[in-house]
Parts: sequence; structure tokens; C-alpha cells
Amino acid sequence: MTARPRHIGWLLLGAAGLLGLVLAALVAFTQDAAASRPHRLEIVPGSAGPVLPTGGPRLVPRRGWISTWGAAPQGPVANNDSERGFADQTIRQIVYTSVGGTHARIELSNAFGSAPMVVGAAAIGIAGRGAAVLPGSERILSFGHQTWVSIPPGAEAVSDPVALAVRPLQRLAVSLYLPAATGPVTEHADAEQTSYIGGGDRIAQTRAAGLGTTTRSWYLLDGVDVLAPARDVGAIVALGDSITDGVNSGLNANARWPNDLARRIDARPGAVLSVIDEGIGGNRVLNNATCCGTNAVARFQRDVAGRAGAREVILLEGVNDIGFALHTDALSGPNATVSAAQIIAGDKLIIAEAHADSLKIFGATITPFQGARYWSPAGEANREAVNTWIRTSGAFDGVIDFAGVLADPSDLERLNPIYDSGDRLHPNALGYRAMADAINLSALVSGL
Repeated sequence: MTARPRHIGWLLLGAAGLLGLVLAALVAFTQDAAASRPHRLEIVPGSAGPVLPTGGPRLVPRRGWISTWGAAPQGPVANNDSERGFADQTIRQIVYTSVGGTHARIELSNAFGSAPMVVGAAAIGIAGRGAAVLPGSERILSFGHQTWVSIPPGAEAVSDPVALAVRPLQRLAVSLYLPAATGPVTEHADAEQTSYIGGGDRIAQTRAAGLGTTTRSWYLLDGVDVLAPARDVGAIVALGDSITDGVNSGLNANARWPNDLARRIDARPGAVLSVIDEGIGGNRVLNNATCCGTNAVARFQRDVAGRAGAREVILLEGVNDIGFALHTDALSGPNATVSAAQIIAGDKLIIAEAHADSLKIFGATITPFQGARYWSPAGEANREAVNTWIRTSGAFDGVIDFAGVLADPSDLERLNPIYDSGDRLHPNALGYRAMADAINLSALVSGL
């Protein structure tokens, strides 16, 4: 296949074909497209509270600030805490940094809320054991010099910065007090991390007492930024599905492949980049799903371009488009036939968005999944067709061959047994580490 110039290749589709694909994509985005590009709140000191800026979204300036951790927002899911909501409760959420800095701030999301979300108090500190915070590290957060914030539906709020010495690869505790009944809340369903819930306002409490209810999801919190030293030149955003989200990597192990990549980068001399995990279990390039978030094209601006200091993207998506289109179960939601050509068209839209935002984008090949519950011969043909295009088209700024890394050498349609977590789809911790180890660090930092 002849390589096309990466910035214009997607324009070379026939006009009628491109129009049809774009119209099909727009139909797929309607479920919650409005939530994919939430407003940032501009906090006005001395005002009655936060107000939305006029004239549409306005991003907080990036200079000096780099996202050190992130999680893609999802809508509430039936029969869990995101649907039930909270009232007079404190949620203490544990996150794992990628780079450090001298100051920190948090980002809260009401992207999928139907009513204003009142956060009565918030704090950040260095995580101790369990729900504890290291004494002396706790910092009460404010929003426009106020200790509370009301976040309109579809909006995000960014806290005022606080002085906090944050190290790379460190666990932080972010506490939110929700004084009144919230109703359904925006969440990130599969955190692979234990966080803690307790009754009443426990924001200033560093002990674990009273925070005995555990959860494996994150609520409202979708980012932590740091004021980073000069060595930290930006952020890599990993946009993906459950394999990027780290399913089966191990509870509290911080063994997702983006975590392993962050450790590799931190160990190198010279310039470094943070690594932000924007994977969502079950996510798809083209279609929304109640269980599994807004499609990757529609959430790009919020989850990738909107990250502080974003410089590069690693895209690993498509297996769920392939599998769910040919399989029906309770998780799949409305099914639609999705071809390899349609997935490629979606990838081209993402590439165009990345380049319009001056971001480098690396395409990762879709990993083997024969033996998984939604594998089929037709799906395998689609996977191979998409991977051939990723490897040969020249559309991306670089290619990461995760499929080649994880495949069984004796059967390239299957995961290598030493990397299989047991479901024939998700790697184990060793497999995630092999993925991170296969990434060329020199390519990531080239030209930065």
C-alpha cells in the first residue's frame, strides 16, 4: 500500500464516501456528545461563586501546568453508587501520579450530571495506608478562593493551586465532601484502585477512621495537575478501551501499561513526559454505550486535547467496535455492523483532531483476542485489516505494534499464554509491562 501524507490522507476519500461516513459517525455521537466537550469553570474571586465563561468553552492556560493523572468521565451506571449518588458523605479517592511538581490542583467533572453538583469541601494530600493521609501533607482546596463549588451540568471545575511537593510515581489522596443529595454522578467505573467513603465531613481528617466503605470507582474527579519542573515538558495521553484502562492488571497494583510507561520515562535522563490514562472499559471508536462511555472520536477534545500540557497521543481502540458489532449480550447495548473501513475512517477523524491541536499521534495495533467471548472469524478479518492499515498507511506519526508484542508466536490470532490474564482478551500484569517495554521512548521525546 502506498503511504499517504499523514496530514491530508483522510481528505483523499471520495467526497460522497467521506460524507456518508461522517454522517454515520454524527448519528453515533448523539447519545451524549454534549457531555464530551464540557465547559471549564472560570472562578471569579470575590463573586458569589463560579460562573460559566461567555462565548463557549475556554481552556485554562497550560503554561507550567502538566496533567499528572487523569481518568475519563463516564455516565452513571444502574445499580451502583454513581446512580444512587451521595449525601452528607466524604469520598477519599486514591490516584497514582506520573510526574511531580511543587504545586497541585484538581479537576472535577459534572459532564454527565443533570443538575448542579455541589462540592462542599475538597482536599488533597499524600496517601498513607488505606484511607489515611500522611499528617502534615493535607491541603484544603478552594475554587475562586471559596471552599465550595457548584458545578453546572456538563461542566468541569478546576481548583485553585496549592503548594504541595508531589513526587513522580506517588499515591495521592483526594477528598471530596458532598453535603446534599447529589443524584446520579459522573464516574470512572473501573479504577482498579480502592477508594473510601464515610459519613459526614471528613475533609480535614487524616486518619482512616470512619472511611470504611470501599469502592473501586472514581467519582467526579477526572484530573490532577502539577506545576512541574523544567524537565517535564508535557503529557502523553493514552486513549483507549479496557486494555488501556488496565482491566485485570491487579487491584491497587498500578500495573496498567500507562503506569509502566510512566515508570520507564521517569527513569530516563533528560526531558520527560507525564502519561495520562484515558482508557474506558468497553469503549469504542465509533459508537457510544451506556456501560462504556462516549465514543473515542467524540470524547477526544475533552479527554485528550483538554489535558494540561498534552503533547502526544497513543491510540489503542477498535477491538470493541469489532467484537460487539458481531455479538449480542447485556453489556453490548445497541449493536451496529461496523466494518474495518468504518473503524479506519474513525481513526482518521481522530488523527485529524490531534494534528489540528498540534499533537503527535501514535497508532497502536489491535491486540489478539481469539477465544474471547465476542471473537469471530469475521471479527478477526476486520482486526487484521485495521492493523494492516495502521502499520502501512503512514497516517500516524508513528506505530506501536502491541499486537505483535502480545501474540502467541505459534498462533498470531491468540494472546501469548504467558501474557493472558485468563479471558483471552486482557493481558495480565506481565503482558501490560511487555506493552510498555515495547514503546520506543526516543520516538516519544523526539523534538521536544
